[in-house]
Parts: sequence; structure tokens; C-alpha cells
Amino acid sequence: MCGIVGYIGVKEAQPVLLKCLSELEYRGYDSCGIAIQGDQLLGNKTTGRVIKLRQTTPIISGCCGIGHTRWATHGLPTEINAHPHYDCTKKIAVVHNGIVNNYVSLKNQLEQEGHRFVSETDTEVIPHLIEKHYTGDLFKAVEAAISELHGSYALVIMMEGQDELIVTRKDSPLILGIGEGENFIASDAPAILEYTNRVIYLEDNDIATISKDSIKIFNNHEIVQRKIHQLLWDKKGICKDGYDHFMIKEICEEPRVIRDSIYALFQPDATESYFSYKDNIRDLLLVACGTSYHAGLIGKYLIEELLGIPTRIELGSEFNHRNRMIIPSATLAITQSGETADVLLPLKKLKQAHAKTYAITNVQGSSASRIADTVIYTKAGPEVGVAATKTFVAQLIEIYKIILSSDMIDPLIAQTLRIELSQLPEKAQAIIDQSKIIEDCAKYLADFSRIFFVGRGINYPTALEGALKMKEISYIHAEGFAAGELKHGPFALLDKNAPVIAILSKDGVHESMVNSIKEIKARQSPLIVLVDDDEDVSGLLPEKVIRIPRVHPLLSPVMNVIALQLMAYYAAKYKGCPVDFPRNLAKSVTVE
Repeated sequence: MCGIVGYIGVKEAQPVLLKCLSELEYRGYDSCGIAIQGDQLLGNKTTGRVIKLRQTTPIISGCCGIGHTRWATHGLPTEINAHPHYDCTKKIAVVHNGIVNNYVSLKNQLEQEGHRFVSETDTEVIPHLIEKHYTGDLFKAVEAAISELHGSYALVIMMEGQDELIVTRKDSPLILGIGEGENFIASDAPAILEYTNRVIYLEDNDIATISKDSIKIFNNHEIVQRKIHQLLWDKKGICKDGYDHFMIKEICEEPRVIRDSIYALFQPDATESYFSYKDNIRDLLLVACGTSYHAGLIGKYLIEELLGIPTRIELGSEFNHRNRMIIPSATLAITQSGETADVLLPLKKLKQAHAKTYAITNVQGSSASRIADTVIYTKAGPEVGVAATKTFVAQLIEIYKIILSSDMIDPLIAQTLRIELSQLPEKAQAIIDQSKIIEDCAKYLADFSRIFFVGRGINYPTALEGALKMKEISYIHAEGFAAGELKHGPFALLDKNAPVIAILSKDGVHESMVNSIKEIKARQSPLIVLVDDDEDVSGLLPEKVIRIPRVHPLLSPVMNVIALQLMAYYAAKYKGCPVDFPRNLAKSVTVE
């Protein structure tokens, strides 16, 4: 899986495809390739970055083509395993996102029928199946081929001598970009923002034929009409604007993200309301993965504390494999891309089981936004860095807004939190303004091979997120723990070579956290503390101190995580790691 692009029109396809692929680099990938139809079907594939593909591909003339950036699932990241993949005759080319679960049995059958395979991928069975079923009508051959596939797919198919592309999807995103005398295909909107902002989001089991002048979409053998959407993002949102990396740019955008997100709270005509008494939400299930899961852990704490709704949270990747689901009255899915396969599957199942479904996502028109009954869009704008930063902060703000919109919250607490939220952008900026202090801490940490992050209460998930950021982009082994759990095992790992980052806010667990910090120092671990700006740390003996502007304790995760994001960024930069493209990771995980 990773990034798909396609073009058919009047321009030379090669520069268009390479440009579109370069806009998908943020998704993370290990190889890439293109195929173009001119007088014949020609292409090139390579391991590594799109710039290498650009340098090694000869000029191929033609106005129709497909391209792909691959994140390895089946087979090593080699040139042979890169997409596009071909049939035996080299006349059918396919790019694919997703996983073909039954590819082994299909491959065995095809080999018995005389087909010869060259790659280790599951994808390669698809062009061979199309070849097998082709009797002069490519569309019918594609229909027959996908009827044999078990799993997920977004496919673009091109055949030598055909003046159209065929696309189809199931459980993996694919969009069509509409131009004048040209049309585009992509797995993600940023790929085509340079050329058009008018898009169609394909639905599951859609099959479409794309020419330069027309788009025809079929589902269940009938022609269907899909709404044309206008993208709200612009090209500027996916430029570095002078920053060294997208990640630091996106962290520096967080005060703006908070300001944009809370704007609606202070409008006199604000009418959005969630989780009210009339909704009769008896219990709530949060489903998420990765960074979004950590936002959900904080959400669980807030929802139970402020609304009194019994709330549980599940990793989507684990929930999918339950033999028995306990159906809540409502579920909230949290997914940055809106395409996280491990989140979409439980969202679909729970909706079918008649739970009320909500989704928090950053992408309009995404699969999650089309599945959920109610969609809450974050105000982060496009996020290019693979490690989620501003989208995490945006998710937290939307969770606060959901709670504040409820008539189940105590009005006095709601008023206090509104006032505190109004001050948050300025205080977030104050953390970014002390980046030099945080950078100094990061340089100190970069020489260690393992780091522990600890917190209590609402900042335990903050510690988990801090550890995730550190391991994602600096490749330092980092673990997050509830501070009280250190004595139940992890103390065995503490010594002078295992620094601990401790989050100490002035909240209900402050005294317990101080005791945990003293226990850590007794094990000789170097200590970095994140503390409120008026905290006396003289008795804690820390090696480094990061002072955080004082906020309401329930808002402290927003402040603390910004400092931890900066710490991870500077550690990775100091070590020379590829900050925006951490190895083996992808921005949008569209396979299980």
C-alpha cells in the first residue's frame, strides 16, 4: 500500500505523474514507479525516493499513465516488488493499495494455468487475473478479476492500446480529480491539488472508466452519480514555507490550529451540540489507533470526569478480532486521515449494530466521514509530516468542544474551561518560543539509547504520546508508563543510562507524582521534568527543567504534548534522522 496517482488528458503524463507522486512522499514509502501509454506501454521502477525515479526514468511520451509509491507489505522493498505490476504479455499495468488476502491460492491456480510471476507481492495476481478474463472488453475483465479478490483494494488499471483508465475500490480510498480536458486519480487529495480542487470520492465497489473528457461510474452493474466536492485545502498548506521540516512547521502552527478550533465556541449563534441528555447515551466506546488512541485515552478521562458517561476505549486493530462485540449506545471513532482501516472496520460493524456513530477526522470526504452518522472535522489543515503533531492537538480541542457543547456538563466548570481555552493559543506559543531550552534537552537525550516517559492521571496518555513521538522519528527506544506502575516492574530497567521524562502538573495527582519522581532519582536515572512555570523543583534534583505555562489541569495535556513533540523533533534532527519520513512508517495506514 501507499500512494496511487493516475492521469489522462492532453499533457505529457510523465511530469504530471512524477509531480503528483512527489506530493505523496509524506505518506511514507520505500519504492516507486510509473507506467505510461504512448505508442506502447512503457515504465520504470526503483527503490528509494521519487527523485531517484525522476533521475533514472528516460523520457516516455504519452498522455495517459499511472504511478505508485509503495510501502512494503508482501515482499521486500525491491525494484521487482515495486508497482506498477504487469501481466505476462506486459500489456496490462496495475497499481494497487490494499491487501489481497487470498493471493496465495489465486497465484497457485494461475501458475497451474501457465502464468509466470516475477515478484513476491500479492498485487501481481491482479494483472494476471485480468489477463485471464480478458476477451476484448477490459471493463468486464476487471469486473471478473475483482470478483475473485478477498481483501481490500484501490486499483488503477491501464492497458496498451486503450484510451481510458479503469479504477475501482473496496475498503481503500481513491479519489478522482476533475479537470478541463483531463482527469486525475489519486489515493489522497494533496497529490492533485496542483492541478484541480474538484474531486469525486469513490464508494466501495464502484468501478469507473476514466477518459480525458468523461468519467463513468458503475456500482452493481448500474451507472451511478457521485457528488463533486470542492477541496478546501490549498497548495500553500503542503509547502515548508522556509522551515527545515514539515514537522517543525506543523508544531509551530499549533497555536493557530487551537485558535481556529475554538473560534466557534465564542460565537453567539453556535448551535452544535453533542452528547446531550436527549441523545440518551448510556455508555460510549472510543475506537482509534496510534496517536489518535492517545487522544482517545485523554478523551475517556475527560468524558467520564465531566459528563459522567461510562467510557471505554479500544485499539481498532484489536477490536476487529473480537469474537463477540459488546455494543455501546454510541461510539466515537478518532482517525486523522479518516481512512485508517483498523478504525473503519469497527465503525462499520458498530453502525450495523445500531450504535450511534460519531467520527473525529481531519479530512472532508474521507471514508470515516461518509460512514459515521455525525462527523466532527478538526481544523488542522493538511499535515505532511508522518508523525502526527498538530492533528493530535486538533483532536484534543475537538474533544473539549464536544464536552463543552453538552448539556450534561456543570455550567460553572464549562465557563471556566471556556475562559481557559481562550488563553490557550497564547500559552501554546509561549512553549514554542522557548524551543532553545527544549532543544538543549533533546541534544542531551540524543546520546541515550533508551528513554522513559512517565505521567499520572490525565497526563499518563501524554507520556505515551511523548514516547511514541520519540521512537517514531529519533529511533530511540522510548516507553511511556503510568508513574505508579514503575515499581511494578519497570524499575528493574532504571539506572544512570536510562533517563526519565516526568510530567508534573499542579493537579490532583501532584503529590503522588512527586513521590514517584523521588523514587526515580533514587535509582540514579537522569531526570527531565515538565513543570508548571511556578513549580519549585529544588527538591527534585532534575538534570533539566522545562517550564510550561500554567493552565487548568484538564487542559494540561495540550501544553505538555507540544513540549514533548519539540523534544522528539530536535532529538531526531540532532541525530540526522529523516524527520518527515521515518523508516518503515506510513502517514495513512489503509491496510489491516
